[in-house]
Amino acid sequence: MSISFTVIIGLVIALASYFYVKSRRRPNLQQSMEQFKEQPRLPKFAVPKRYDIRLKPDLSACKFSGSVAIELNIVADARFIVLNAAELSVDTPSVSFTHSSNSKVLRPSKVDVVEEDEILVLEFADTLPIGMGLLTIRFQGTLNDKMKGFYTSTYNHNGEKKNMAVTQFEPADARRCFPCWDEPACKAMFKITLDVPSKLVALSNMPIIEEKVDGDLKTVSYQESPIMSTYLVAIVVGLFDYVEHLTSYGVKVRVYCQVGKVNQAKFALGVAVRTLELYKDYFEVPYSLPKLDMVAIPDFAFGAMENYGLVTFRETALLYDDQHSAAANKQRVVIVVAHELAHQWFGNLVTMEWWTHLWLNEGFATWVSYLAADNLFPEWKVWTQFLDDYTEGLRLDGLAESHPIEVEINHTREIDEIFDAISYKKGASVIRMLQSYLGAECFQRSLASYIKKFACSNAKTEDLWAALEEGSDEPVNKLMNSWTRQKGYPVIIVEVKDQKLVFEQSQFLAIGSHGDGQWIVPITLCCGSYDMCKNFLLDSKSGTLDMKEFLGDKSNLASAWVKVNVDQTGFYRVKYDDDLATRLQHAIENKHLSATDRYGILDDSFALCMASQQSLNSLLTLMGAYREELEYTVLFNLINISYKVERIAADATPELLEYIKQFFISLILHLEDKLGWEPKTGESHLDAMLRGEVLTALAVFGHDLTLKEANRRFRAFLDDRNTPLLHPDIRKAAYVAVMRKVSTSNRFGYESLLRVYRETDLSQEKTRVLSSLTSSPDPNIILEALNFLLSSEVRPQDAVLGLSVSREGCETAWTWLKDNWEHISKIWGSGYLITRFVNSIVSPFASFEKAEEIEEFFASRTKSKIARTLKQSIERVHINANWVQSVQREEHLAKALKRLVLRKI
Repeated sequence: MSISFTVIIGLVIALASYFYVKSRRRPNLQQSMEQFKEQPRLPKFAVPKRYDIRLKPDLSACKFSGSVAIELNIVADARFIVLNAAELSVDTPSVSFTHSSNSKVLRPSKVDVVEEDEILVLEFADTLPIGMGLLTIRFQGTLNDKMKGFYTSTYNHNGEKKNMAVTQFEPADARRCFPCWDEPACKAMFKITLDVPSKLVALSNMPIIEEKVDGDLKTVSYQESPIMSTYLVAIVVGLFDYVEHLTSYGVKVRVYCQVGKVNQAKFALGVAVRTLELYKDYFEVPYSLPKLDMVAIPDFAFGAMENYGLVTFRETALLYDDQHSAAANKQRVVIVVAHELAHQWFGNLVTMEWWTHLWLNEGFATWVSYLAADNLFPEWKVWTQFLDDYTEGLRLDGLAESHPIEVEINHTREIDEIFDAISYKKGASVIRMLQSYLGAECFQRSLASYIKKFACSNAKTEDLWAALEEGSDEPVNKLMNSWTRQKGYPVIIVEVKDQKLVFEQSQFLAIGSHGDGQWIVPITLCCGSYDMCKNFLLDSKSGTLDMKEFLGDKSNLASAWVKVNVDQTGFYRVKYDDDLATRLQHAIENKHLSATDRYGILDDSFALCMASQQSLNSLLTLMGAYREELEYTVLFNLINISYKVERIAADATPELLEYIKQFFISLILHLEDKLGWEPKTGESHLDAMLRGEVLTALAVFGHDLTLKEANRRFRAFLDDRNTPLLHPDIRKAAYVAVMRKVSTSNRFGYESLLRVYRETDLSQEKTRVLSSLTSSPDPNIILEALNFLLSSEVRPQDAVLGLSVSREGCETAWTWLKDNWEHISKIWGSGYLITRFVNSIVSPFASFEKAEEIEEFFASRTKSKIARTLKQSIERVHINANWVQSVQREEHLAKALKRLVLRKI
């Protein structure tokens, strides 16, 4: 049979077209892979709806195997499925995709794991059909020791060391347990099944619906979860005791802990039940799961983690021992439990759309935790104590190397470093500022509306502003964008001119220069009395207020004190002209100002002094006005400022160091007489906390009688661990005092503290010891203590507790960090704790030469996980160096300081 030439030409053209189109539809593998690399987020052509996960952890071999079946909606033409996976061995033959419409099983032509981007790329021969389908994958992994992903934690039971299996998935480590779309916006339902040793407790987000025992193993199945993000999935397998209680609306609340510690779990249980009731009313939405478990984990990198229905904690943040925990430990349990339970609404029910909006989770949970604590324990005055968080936010945000609250995240490796004081504490502070501006009732009502609207969904910052704007008729979006989308904050310079108050804003930078930021600032002020108040928005660089119109004949501006930023509700600092500053000092001495305002005046003065915008002489003079201060929070800040000034003085004016120490002792010595060494019947919670802070400060500044008494009581404690002579509230103070007397030739205190550490099983006691060991003035002892932190006796999470070394040990600590950097990077480099090593050891230095040396060392050693922290730490060294030079230029400092000391004598 013959074929015409025309037909042959037609066939050739048709075949060429077919292969051309096919080649266009199927680019080479290199091109396919490149389009998914170094991307901040996964491609959007597949959306997960439901996960069915089965895991079998082997606690002896520290390995696990598993399978996942993911119901997917293919929403765009693609030949790829791209999801997250890290440190998993994927069983390639097991991978398949079955489309719901025709039940056809498709197997990928290529399965690739891109380790540096933590993605799993499945390439198929043909375009996947639009619609629902089922992706199945089997895999294996390692139960790691890095406190992230699916990991092991160790505990002792009947003298035997055992492993438990724990998950920690935030921010982006669910991918280390099972392949998934590991992004907050990719919410789905989760059905979990575990195969575990039959004698162990196995917990997950939801209640157990079936448990089948087969010899030494059991299969545990859990209810399907509501829609949630992968970072909130949780599993815990180990040996536990628990206590339980029901809320008034039927939610079962349990606290799990190691066997034998169940009495320490009761306080947190009561706090949790009361807090859930409070949040139900405040958010106007009940807790959305049938149960809430809280578990104390021996090895835990963070303070706690808000997994939906299964909240995990460090032991120190959940357990409270009536006999051996301090008042500060009790308060920490309340704040942390309230913070994590707030996340069950803010974070779990309504979830940030991407990590740029992390502050929506953490800032709100921080703020709400104080709301709850104040409701449960109003006598603690926690809103005054909130100023410590507020100040931490100001300190970090005063750096040029800070970042906006809403920070761009371009790769998951950048996420860890934004779990910082900006997201948590500045975030909480600007919420407090906004609530103060809008009013508590309006704010609460609008917040409840926001939660109802975005429940089981994702939200961005602008969604919250829209809800608050709608509920208040105020320009919330315009007002708040200046606070969340640019870094930093203003210092408001206030002067009196011709019976007018003149206000000028500029960006505050601790380095001493001024930035170019501008804010819409809610100004509040009082003049001569808290009855004479004024509020307005400063929306330009400067503004004036006619005081004659404001005051009328009620006060005389020429003599009345003026306090701007009343109760420190605004996230800014204030610099007064000399006359206004003097009036405020007199108002402090005459007890006319609230505790929050006394706190704010002192802290602003300290920040301005550090930035070389105010003399040390003026700061010390102001501190002298606090000689009769009794309020815990104000004194806590006064003491911390004293520590920092002492360190700078040691570098700037070593010849005046003893005078400065004597001055600081004179400010607080009366409190030792008032509070004593032992608890008093009926004393307040705040006095109990203050006692330890005062005694610690007196020990650090070398007060001889305090050092001797602390050592006497410590020896009694060594003989009898239940002696009333060393109450838990003062143990840290005694331990510091003991270490201040330790030297190479007098090792008794150091070796005795190590014995206390080794003999206790209370995590809070171990924490007290570790945070005291590096207080010695002897560099050789410091080195020994630092090496102990790296030993197997100290859990990796706790090593960072001993990094705040004495002033005399800074150089030793820096040498130690350099010598051990490779080891430290290996153990802690994959998580956020590595940043604590850098910040704690680098930041205290105060010379430009040291800053240069630090930069040179890290030039070839910087990882992306510490890049921001390193820059911030080096900036702090420059700030300290500038401060030293500023102090050295001050005239008459010695004379003024001697006068301040003699004034008390």
